[in-house]
Amino acid sequence: MPAFLQIKILDTHAGGEPIRVVLDGGPELGIGPLRDRVTTFREKHDRFRTAIIGEPRGSAAGVGALIVEPHDKTCQFGVVFFNNAGYPDMCGHGIIGTVVALAHVGLLEPGLVRLETPAGYIAAVLGANGEVAFDNVPSYRRERDLTVYLPGVGDVAVDLAWGGNWFCLCEKHEQVLDLANLPQLTDYCSRLLQAVRDSGFVEVDHVGLFGAPSQAAAHSRNFILGPGKTYDRSPGGTATSARLACLAADGQLAAGSEWVQESIVGTTFRAKYRRQGDKVVPTLIGAGFVTGEGTLLLDPADPFQWGIR
Repeated sequence: MPAFLQIKILDTHAGGEPIRVVLDGGPELGIGPLRDRVTTFREKHDRFRTAIIGEPRGSAAGVGALIVEPHDKTCQFGVVFFNNAGYPDMCGHGIIGTVVALAHVGLLEPGLVRLETPAGYIAAVLGANGEVAFDNVPSYRRERDLTVYLPGVGDVAVDLAWGGNWFCLCEKHEQVLDLANLPQLTDYCSRLLQAVRDSGFVEVDHVGLFGAPSQAAAHSRNFILGPGKTYDRSPGGTATSARLACLAADGQLAAGSEWVQESIVGTTFRAKYRRQGDKVVPTLIGAGFVTGEGTLLLDPADPFQWGIR
């Protein structure tokens, strides 16, 4: 009988959002720049993506993090992220989960670690209490109060910002940010994203709705919809970074002041920023937790060896 293909993984979550870290057995992507390796992953090994995080072994909410050799030799590890829709350049909760996973298997100690991602390098610090603080890539707002039209709603004003991924951010909406409204929130964000893309901003693939928090310690609550139409259980590291860029541009948050972002499930990330020219460098802090470890078995006789594609 043919041998199973084995993939060693460690499951974690940050803010409730799952991250499956691939430690061994993933696709061989070569040694070039990480963006080139993402292209290799997408064009030659995409079946690994669906095998690892797709059904029946995973779920649409899962995010994968493949540990690779860094191209930037100042970094200790390289990380390539993937999800149900493709290969995001960066993933904030994924950084937290990856650092916690690497510590769990003894590959790093509390302190500073440099991680290379397709969006750039990330400096992270693992605290003794399991919290992870990291400096994200420089973030900025591209469009302020862009008006798009939604049938049945009317004109909606949004900001477009980069926080490691491209976001459409909206505060002026009539949606109730509660999980009980998940179908309505998903539909609204999907239509909002389509309107933004129809306006010529085809690179935007995430939507964030922001509103009043449910916790006294938080400044805002959000609902984040990703490109695969799954919502982020965490407050979103790249989403919060994009939000900080807008707050900074509007003079609503001073450099160094803390912003507490609450997610749709009630978890929080703490954040602040420093200026770098006309951009901001966000620092985010959140806790990650190991939820499982094991080996995925890909049986050649299984019709879903490579997931449901």
